[in-house]
Amino acid sequence: MIGVDETRKISMVQRQFSRAMGLHVSDQHLYLADLYQLWRFDNVLKPGEVYQQNFDRLFIPRKGHTTGDLDIHDIGVGEDGEPIFVNSLYSCIATLSNTANFKPLWKPSFISKLAAEDRCHLNGLAMRDHRPTYVTAVSKSDSVEGWRHRRRDGGILIDVESNEIVVEGLSMPHSPRLHNGELWVLNSGTGWLGKVDTKAGVFEPVTFCPGFLRGLSFYGKFAVVGTSLPRNLGFVGLDLDENLKQRDAEPRCSLFIINIETGDIVHWINFESHVTELYDVAFLPGVKRAMHFGFQTNEIRQLITMEGNLS
Repeated sequence: MIGVDETRKISMVQRQFSRAMGLHVSDQHLYLADLYQLWRFDNVLKPGEVYQQNFDRLFIPRKGHTTGDLDIHDIGVGEDGEPIFVNSLYSCIATLSNTANFKPLWKPSFISKLAAEDRCHLNGLAMRDHRPTYVTAVSKSDSVEGWRHRRRDGGILIDVESNEIVVEGLSMPHSPRLHNGELWVLNSGTGWLGKVDTKAGVFEPVTFCPGFLRGLSFYGKFAVVGTSLPRNLGFVGLDLDENLKQRDAEPRCSLFIINIETGDIVHWINFESHVTELYDVAFLPGVKRAMHFGFQTNEIRQLITMEGNLS
């Protein structure tokens, strides 16, 4: 959680999760996927109320669902208020189930069977009016981990409703997002944030960021993009290598704030030491400073709220 304190200095609150992945902010809720669970955190502060003098949001883990290791990536929220997520292991969009680990909702037309094989590495999800609209995948492979051989230029963006491929030839695309009527996506294997002309089926690069891009969120005319350091051989041999070399730059694990009207990077936060990868980012509109309880704190045992009252 990154915000500003009462002196307008940066405030950071860090919590530990096993392989934290997709994030989604919905009104007073925050959703997070980790290694084998999907959590909903609720803000327990009333309008105008603060915690410890100047925290204007206080999120506590309210509801968790054990999904197993589905390699959950992007998350949205459906019309019924339930989370919708990308189930990368089974190459589908899914939701939670009361009787099973997940319930499949949609799969790409080229996927012949739902199997725990991560066939195309489905990862990104763009929502419109609480409905899945676009998804990204690293390839259109229909064999076990087939995407690993198509990382450089096999990436695709799919229209969920029509199940048609809108754009091909991308490099490990992630984080499709709709903002002000435009479709944005990270062409991660090249380092470019850009827009998609859905009619022409063309990716239009806007801003280069030094690192492997994952995580995109908007607020007004600003976008925040996350970048990661190369992890292993899965990130080697991409156009990103040459693009960094041409700019005499090194990859960084950072958050970049971009003015999407000009394409300029106006601010950034670099992560060093043990933090080497970011998957997702999310703005909390109208929030100056947020607090988040961890599972092993005294506060989570002692802060108790009650709905209604008995007279």
